[in-house]
Amino acid sequence: MKINCWEFKKCGRQPGGDKVKDLGVCPAAIESRVDGVNNGVHGGRSCWAITGTLCGGEIQGTHAQKLGNCLNCDFYQLVQQEERPNFKTAGYIVSLIEQE
Repeated sequence: MKINCWEFKKCGRQPGGDKVKDLGVCPAAIESRVDGVNNGVHGGRSCWAITGTLCGGEIQGTHAQKLGNCLNCDFYQLVQQEERPNFKTAGYIVSLIEQE
C-alpha cells in the first residue's frame, strides 16, 4: 500500500490520532467499502469522494460540494499521478460506497 491521506496531510484524524478527540475519526480512515482503491487503506487514497473529510482545517461536506477544492489538492494530484492509468475517479468511488 502507498501513503494515505492522513499520513500525507498529518491531520491526526485516523483511529488513535491526536485530533480524534476534538474532530472525530475521519470517515476516509474507516471507509472499508473502498479498501484498496488507488492502493490505499480504507478510503485513504479516495478521500475526495468521501463526505466529512478535513480540508483547510475544516470538516468538509459531501463529495459533490468539495470536489472542486479536491481537484487542486496536492495529495489528490499525487494519487492521480501515481495511479495512472488505473486511477479511480470520484464517480467510481462513490458508486462503491452507495452500493449498500
